[in-house]
Amino acid sequence: MIGTVAACLTTGAFIPQVVKTIRTKDTSGISLGMYTMQLAGVVLWLCYGLSIHDGALIMANGVTSVLSSIILGYKLKEVFGKQNNRNKKMKRSGSLG
Repeated sequence: MIGTVAACLTTGAFIPQVVKTIRTKDTSGISLGMYTMQLAGVVLWLCYGLSIHDGALIMANGVTSVLSSIILGYKLKEVFGKQNNRNKKMKRSGSLG
């Protein structure tokens, strides 16, 4: 029972950040490294839950991995968008190629 409540709270903690990120599309205050490591850890917990057939671990980490992937996807879009904009500016100014 305690584990289920803890799983709901820690998984649910991602919902406000996902909602804010989707609404604002602003990830400037989010660490790419932190979310990459966090998602990797959650996926490993999901794999562990699957290996021991633990429903609470599977559900909590499955949902958390989806929520974290959404945030990480927006962050990667921001990072690569900035790189593409920089490359376009350099190309126009003759600095590339």
